[in-house]
Amino acid sequence: MGPAIGHNDLKKRLAAAPIFSECSGRELDAVAREVDLKEVEAGTVLAEQGAAGDSFFVILDGRAEVRRHGRPVATLEPGAFFGELALLDPAPRDAAVVAATPLTVARLGQGPFRQLLVDLPAMNGSLLRALARRLREADFRDF
Repeated sequence: MGPAIGHNDLKKRLAAAPIFSECSGRELDAVAREVDLKEVEAGTVLAEQGAAGDSFFVILDGRAEVRRHGRPVATLEPGAFFGELALLDPAPRDAAVVAATPLTVARLGQGPFRQLLVDLPAMNGSLLRALARRLREADFRDF
C-alpha cells in the first residue's frame, strides 16, 4: 500500500468525500485529528451485514464491494463512505462491505463523532445535507 498519509493530505481526501465536502477547513482539521487510518488486505470484512455498527469509514485508497446476502450490489472507490447510519443509530448493518483490493480507510467511531458535533455545531448542517443527498439518491435507485 501507499506511503503514510499526512494531515493535510488526509484533510483533502476527507473533503473529497461527499459527506464532508461542505465542511470548513477548521471542521476538516478536527475530523482529521479524530479519524484512525487503517490499511487492510483484500478480502477483509469492514462491515458485516446484520452486525451492530459503531464506526463510519471513508475510502482513501483502493476499492471495496458492498454485498447484501452475499451478493455484490455496489463498488466503492476512493472518496466513497459507508457506515454513517451507525453513527446515528447502532442498528444492525443492512449490508456487508469487503475490501476488493488492499484498502486504506479513515475510520471514525461513534464517540469521537458525537464529540465533534458538540464541539463544532456548524458541522451538523453540512452532514445533514450530505446524508439527505445520499437518501435521495438511494430513493431514486429503488424506482
